[in-house]
Amino acid sequence: MALFIDRVGGALIYPFLSLFITDKFGVGMTQVGQIFAIFAIFGVFGNILGGAMTDKFGRKTMLIFGLIVSALTSLLMGFVNDFTAFYFLTAIVGLFANSGGPAQQAMVADLLPEEQRTEGFGIMRVVANLAVAIGPAIGGLLASRSYLYLFIIDAIVSTITAIIVFVLIPETKPQTSDEKASESFGKTLAGYAAVFKDKLYIVYILISMLLTITYMQMNNSLPVFLRDIHNIAPQGYGYLLSLNAAMVVIFQFWVTRRLKNKPPMMMMALGTLLVGIGLSIYGFTSLYAIFVIAMIILTIGEMIWAPVGQALVARFAPEDMRGRYMALFGFAWIIPSAIGPMAAGFIMDNYNPNWVWYACGIISATAALGFTTMHLRTGHRLQDEPPAEASAPAD
Repeated sequence: MALFIDRVGGALIYPFLSLFITDKFGVGMTQVGQIFAIFAIFGVFGNILGGAMTDKFGRKTMLIFGLIVSALTSLLMGFVNDFTAFYFLTAIVGLFANSGGPAQQAMVADLLPEEQRTEGFGIMRVVANLAVAIGPAIGGLLASRSYLYLFIIDAIVSTITAIIVFVLIPETKPQTSDEKASESFGKTLAGYAAVFKDKLYIVYILISMLLTITYMQMNNSLPVFLRDIHNIAPQGYGYLLSLNAAMVVIFQFWVTRRLKNKPPMMMMALGTLLVGIGLSIYGFTSLYAIFVIAMIILTIGEMIWAPVGQALVARFAPEDMRGRYMALFGFAWIIPSAIGPMAAGFIMDNYNPNWVWYACGIISATAALGFTTMHLRTGHRLQDEPPAEASAPAD
């Protein structure tokens, strides 16, 4: 319930953020890319701190902290009128707003046994996408009147969610030895060295970056592309996102159950390839009906890779380092957030905008090949239970 309420608020804003920035401040997509890059760069540090604090102080504390900060920064973003100040605010948002993300994912891994985690993350996606099925449609209507409404409602929703977490959700952090419990925060932070030594996991993150650098164009570049190149109003884009979310709500359980005994890296490869095909179609047509078909294809791919990808992180991670492993996996989203929108904005402002979608197809195919190769290297490791202690990871 808390996840659903919070995601409704986020779904009101994020799909329309590029539209808000270009409309309110009169800037191009290059500047929008810079904003997302600043958010991503500071998000690296925020995610690192959030992961370590999750392992040190607990999941519940970090969830509440992240929600309260999210509410405050949403209000500030809605009211700021100076674009230079917006740059500064973006840095603050990047540093603190997503600090509760590792805690949320670690909590799911804490609660579920290994064999149920893919389904557990699938349930999270259904709940989140149920919110997204509602959010963009409402957000599109509100954005046509005033973008400020989006930020105010999101702040209210985040505050309500924080109260629900405080009252109803227990702490799930696994019990640790007295030595672990008494270690300093600095030592917990230094534990990231062990994560970086996990070579297979680092390669997995790097390949995932290729996937997410393409997938995020659906939210960052697609709304502006449809508006400026094909004269499609925000409501039309909102309907495409609602279709995406509705498909996840209806079919995710069915898809996840059929992935249960399939090789996870091969499922990542298949899902990535479908996402690339769906996105590349936007560069070859101007018909809204074909845009709908493209969204259906990439959504099928998304339903395959997203829950499997999150469950793989839990499989790689030792129990007492889940927050830090989850935080480092955030790099698979944070770094592409710095590179993807800026590169796409540069292409859209200076070259043929269709090349954004051609590039998505090429990069996705490369990532799919990478996951296929990883299948040959990780099969032995992923068939075993993850280690219970933070010992040196297997190569």
